[in-house]
Amino acid sequence: MLSRRFVRENPDAVREGLALRHNDDVDVDEILELDAEWRELKAEGDDLRHERNEISDRIGELKQAGREEKAQEAIERSAELKDEIDRVEERAARLDDELHERLLEVPNVPHEDVPPGEDEPDNVEVRREFFDDHDAPADPVPHYDLGEDLNILSFERGAKVAGGGFYFLQGDGARLEHALIQFMLDVHREQGYTDVFPPIPVDSEAMTGTGQLPKFEDDMYAIEGEDLWLCPTAEVPVTNMYSDEILLDDDLPIKHQAYTPNFRREAGEHGTETRGIVRVHQFNKVELVNFVRPEDSYDRLEALVSEATAVLDRLELPYRVVTLCGGDLTFASAKTYDLEVWAPADDMGYGPAEGGRWLEVSSASNFEAYQARRAGLRYRPERHESAESLHTLNASGLALPRVLVAIMEYYQNDDGTITVPEPLRPYMDGQAVIEGHDPVGEAAVGAGERE
Repeated sequence: MLSRRFVRENPDAVREGLALRHNDDVDVDEILELDAEWRELKAEGDDLRHERNEISDRIGELKQAGREEKAQEAIERSAELKDEIDRVEERAARLDDELHERLLEVPNVPHEDVPPGEDEPDNVEVRREFFDDHDAPADPVPHYDLGEDLNILSFERGAKVAGGGFYFLQGDGARLEHALIQFMLDVHREQGYTDVFPPIPVDSEAMTGTGQLPKFEDDMYAIEGEDLWLCPTAEVPVTNMYSDEILLDDDLPIKHQAYTPNFRREAGEHGTETRGIVRVHQFNKVELVNFVRPEDSYDRLEALVSEATAVLDRLELPYRVVTLCGGDLTFASAKTYDLEVWAPADDMGYGPAEGGRWLEVSSASNFEAYQARRAGLRYRPERHESAESLHTLNASGLALPRVLVAIMEYYQNDDGTITVPEPLRPYMDGQAVIEGHDPVGEAAVGAGERE
């Protein structure tokens, strides 16, 4: 979150940031008025306590001098002051809570490099790789059809046990996803990441620390009867693992990676109307979380993008890197790069006219001190210096379903099989091709697929 002092001293920067984000939900003037009243009450309370302390000192002197009447007046005045102090402090405490809640609703101030724009089409492409000379199938089959044809993907059975937005991976489909997870973890270990296996349920304090609450409550799965939520991203538990601690300068940078299943209701405008596994309620992801010195965070952001794209480079999947515009910038981020992989089978995005779409597989973000201030993440630059907020960054390294989509659509063959990318074959006992599985059950017999 932004500090009160920052908002107080830089209201125009906050307003400009809100305008760049096209956010008209935050009233900066009202926050400044609350802050001014709170500071006046704090000053009034300090004056009243000072006066009461002086009177308390006089009471003993008056009694010692035998001036009982004056001493009694002083006692009565001290009691009046106590009531006034209680009233002022109660009002100040209410304002303090209200200010805190208001500041939780203020998004981060965008970095000066963030381009203007309203939404995704206004994002700025930085570079693309493997696209101009990629040899995708001339007439690719969408992953949702190909997956069911090969009997490695089932939406009907997923809906049967959990409802819409859930699916089963079966046989070689499940093996391919497991291979991707292990491959990603190995790549990031080479880059100096330490593995973390965090809790899957997270509490409201942790969700608030990273910025999921209060803004995105409707998109999250709450556990009824508990102050717990199903993990929407490993960013939440891993970022908060050092909350209310003081790290040392020698500890930084800290680079953690975590594989988790993730759960999102997707209650917003997009929902789960997209066919297939592009937008679902449960998905696997490897997350990269960095804790760094403030002066190093933007160099680390560039390095983080390279660490995440290394997975796509090795898989030789066409992808691009884009800088998010102000209107598309995430709530807590100061600057974000999206990594988008090319899936050639559908035209549901902003791809070439012949079809295909860009699918976001990672958002690499620098939150500066925004999350650190919310979560109480601090470090001490020198042993004799005061602790200060560090900077946090994260990126998916990567989100699994959309990478799986790209592999199924990019590496499919004319005979309906899928070539396993070479870097993944060691994780699948050398298997080079996914040929699919025979269907099971009477339904397959009735459809003429089994004799």
